[in-house]
Order: sequence, then C-alpha cells, then structure tokens
Amino acid sequence: MPANRAPHRGRRVAVLLILATLAVTVTDAATRPEVHVALFLGIAPLIAALRCTYRWTLAVAAVYAVCLSYINIYTVPDWATASKIVGVFGAVLVGVFAAVLCRTRLQREALYARTSMVADAVQRAMLRELPLTAGPLEAFGFYVSAQEGARVGGDIYEAVETPHGQRLMIGDVQGKGMPAIGAGHEVLASFREAAHHQESLESVAERMEQALTRYNTRSAERGADERFVTALLLEVRGDRPTRVLSCGHIPYYLVRDGVVHERTDGEGALPLGLGGLAGDDPRRSVPVRPRPGDWIVMCTDGVTEARGAHGEFYPLRERLAGWTRLDPDELVTTLRADLENFTGGRLKDDATLLVVRRAPATASRTGESADDRLPARPEEERGPVSGDGPRVG
Repeated sequence: MPANRAPHRGRRVAVLLILATLAVTVTDAATRPEVHVALFLGIAPLIAALRCTYRWTLAVAAVYAVCLSYINIYTVPDWATASKIVGVFGAVLVGVFAAVLCRTRLQREALYARTSMVADAVQRAMLRELPLTAGPLEAFGFYVSAQEGARVGGDIYEAVETPHGQRLMIGDVQGKGMPAIGAGHEVLASFREAAHHQESLESVAERMEQALTRYNTRSAERGADERFVTALLLEVRGDRPTRVLSCGHIPYYLVRDGVVHERTDGEGALPLGLGGLAGDDPRRSVPVRPRPGDWIVMCTDGVTEARGAHGEFYPLRERLAGWTRLDPDELVTTLRADLENFTGGRLKDDATLLVVRRAPATASRTGESADDRLPARPEEERGPVSGDGPRVG
C-alpha cells in the first residue's frame, strides 16, 4: 500500500510546487522592481528532486526555468542583456541539477530496495516465521531484534520433525552485529542437520559445539573475537520420556493448570563454544515426565533482563501467571506488546520467546496419555506462581 501511494504523494507535491512557483512569479511581477520575491523560486525544483518522480521533477524544473526567465527578462528593465542571459542560464542550470539529483535519488532508492529484498530473503531463510510446527508440536512466539529494521540478530530458534521425534531449540549468541549473526547461523545450520541424523540430544549438542568451534577458529585467524552460544534443546519422542538439554541457557517455564513453574533442568552445563572447559564432564539431557495440557515457555535473556524506566527487570514469570487463560497465540501477542510498553521500545538485547504445546486437535484425536505430553517434574520445580500477575480483559 505505501508503495502505491508514493507516486500519488509525489504528484500532489509537484502540483503544489508548480502552483507556488506561478504564485511567486505573479507576485514578483506585481511588485516594484527593487523587490525580488523570485529569490524563493529555487527551492521548488530542489524539493521536487527529493520528493517527486523523475517526470514530475522535470515538470517542476521546466516551470521554474520558464518563470524565472520571464522575471529576469520582463520585470527587471534596468538589467543589462548579459545579466538577463546569465539569469536564464542559471535557471536552466538549476533545473538540470534538480533532474540529476532526482535521478540519483531514485537509483539509490531502487538499489536499497533490491538490497533490502535480498537481505530479507536471507534473514527469512535463517530464521523461519513464527509460529513453528514440528509434527504434533506447535511453537508460538516472537522475535524482536535490538537493531532497528533487522529481522535476525543474536537469537536463534528452530523446531524440526525428525526420525528421532520432534526437536526444538532456542539459543542466544554472545555479542551483537554481524559476528553474532555468523555464529548463530553456524549453530542453527548444525542443529538442523544433526537433529535429523543424531540419535541423542547429547550428540546433537556435540555437533553444534563442533560447528561453533570451527567458526571460532576461523574468526581467530581473522583476528575477530570468538563467540559462545547458550542453548536449550527439547526432544519429544512418542511414548518415550521427553528430554531437555541445557547448554548454559537460562531456565524455562512450565505452565500447568494455570500455575507457572520455573524449571532448571540441566542447569550448570557450559554454553556452546566453551565445551572444552568441561573436561570429562559432558553435557547430559534430563528425562522429564509430561502431563496433558502443559505449556513450555522458552526465552532468551533479552526478555528476562529487559529493563523498565526505573531499571527493574521485566517480570516474565509474574506476567505469565496473570495470563495463563490466554491461548498461546494471544499470550505471545500480549507479552510482546507488554514488553515493548515496559521498556518504552528501547531493548538493549535481542528478545525471543517461544510457547510450545502439543496441538489440541492431535491430542483429542489420538487420545494420548499423560506420558505423551510436554515435560514436567514437580519434585524439581522452584516455587510456583499463580494468579499474582496482571490480568487481561
């Protein structure tokens, strides 16, 4: 819609500039010779060059050149012929300059549009649009880049259906900018490949570790900083226990029967890129027991460490507790709007949040038992929060 309106806006601007040029010309002709209102005419073609199409810029420039030439020749009788010729030449020169300026602007805008289109395609290829589906699982969520206009940054996520069940991942790359995007792409590509071929989550994490190590080696050779990535991996495999593996990631949240539980399964493992420091203590996934209707809320620290106007952290757990009656898609929409309002739109870090559940249609059709659902082990929960947060409606 904006693209279609742009030519109409340019035409309106051009018509106004032409009318203004004619009005100034008439005013100048009606005043005494020593009063030169026509000095303002030069603004018109320059404005047209910045706001109008090439044809309308030519039209404004032509009207400007004709009007200024008329003023120089017929309304200033005491000017020498040479001065009048110079005035006409100057008017034409300004018109030509406006046309060249407009053509250059349009070429740059077209180049920017093509570059943006390519960048957008690359970004969409790296991070898929939410919500995600993997078999019977659905992952609703949002991703907000701290860099204005960017679709990708230092946060990554993915959900895939594999021969080994449904596997989901959320990660947070250390740092910002292109180096963080490069490291995130390496880890994300490795997860997509390894999730299909590796039997265990531990093996998937190991492949991700190896990919990031290779990336860091190349970065060090170029004199760039090495990166590490925190990640949380989730696997749901038929009637087997659901498994969770944390690579130094922040806790996730389990929403069960309207109560929010903070979960720390696998907490303490090192982030990807630092696995060599663990020695003989490899990362291990944790089996968990699911119940019907559970939701998993996974996020990056860009959400939990977002700060309000007075420096306080975003109270995600309390917000979740107040909005457990919302559907997942409504929940993520509400959370995103609330996060933006809380921070005043000034995020210091990329923020990603996923709400994972098993599709209701699948659950009702298959009559699954509690063992087929999303994870929870009440004996390891930190204190539940229920109903203390803000409500909607």
